[in-house]
Amino acid sequence: MSEADRIFKPTADMIVKAGCIIRAGGLVAFPTETVYGLGADATSESAVASIFAAKERPSFNPLIVHVPDMETARKLVEFTEQGEKLAHAFWPGALTLVLPRKKDSGLSLLVSAGLDTVAIRMPNHPIATELLKASGKPIAAPSANRSGQISPTQAAHVAQSLPGKVDMILDGGPCAVGLESTVVDACGEHVGFLRPGGISVEELEHVVGPLIFPDDAPDAPKSPGMLTSHYAPTLPMRLNATEIKDGEILLGFGTDCENSTLNLSPSGNLNEAAANLFAMMRELDRDGFTRMAVSPIPQDGLGLAINDRLKRAAAPR
Repeated sequence: MSEADRIFKPTADMIVKAGCIIRAGGLVAFPTETVYGLGADATSESAVASIFAAKERPSFNPLIVHVPDMETARKLVEFTEQGEKLAHAFWPGALTLVLPRKKDSGLSLLVSAGLDTVAIRMPNHPIATELLKASGKPIAAPSANRSGQISPTQAAHVAQSLPGKVDMILDGGPCAVGLESTVVDACGEHVGFLRPGGISVEELEHVVGPLIFPDDAPDAPKSPGMLTSHYAPTLPMRLNATEIKDGEILLGFGTDCENSTLNLSPSGNLNEAAANLFAMMRELDRDGFTRMAVSPIPQDGLGLAINDRLKRAAAPR
């Protein structure tokens, strides 16, 4: 199939088909008012892992979760007072809010890089809204381009950047804004500014007062575009472990891990390992052990992102 054959006009039938692809764990590129997004079911670890694989993303930064309405958003995150104000003022629109994840949200841990916060927004684009309704799922969607390349504002850009990686591209024409969404941390009393985008600082401050900028609060929760804060287990970690030492619990990978308590992928599949990473790290982070050992992970494909996150989790703190 040529890349042109993956691009479809967003008719009612094609949007229904795209929704089925999302529910089945596939990837759909779709237009928003900002840029084209690479969408997958935000409740599926394996579907979210496929986003990282398609983009060849070197690390697991949080992804933005798209929702069609406030009712859906309230099922996923806890709205703070500032979050309510911002959503009322700018949704639907080019603003992403980082808010506390609800424990029963059902969202993938990978979608927020293991953190207890979620980056969420309601896009202001009819095709995006119809796709969200057709899928019946919150959709995780970073920009639909290979990591490090220019964000796509037309369907053809997606096809050029991600050849053979996307199941369907919905062509909604050029994006109106052409710039990613602004991202703010709305978890606390004061709003933190995390990424510039389609909503200006002045517009935000008119609603919630002075913003906190990263240099003012270097340890603030981070988000798509500038993550420095990462989930790390309570137990210290030892990487590239080929055996278990006294007091350790082993997170294995591959066929030669009979002594592992959990195995990221018994068959050595890196997509499966990425999908299991955060859930298994949390499950093994338990009392009764002095350290978590992790089997070697290959340094290719999603292995690069897995090893990047493991190194961050194992860093002295």
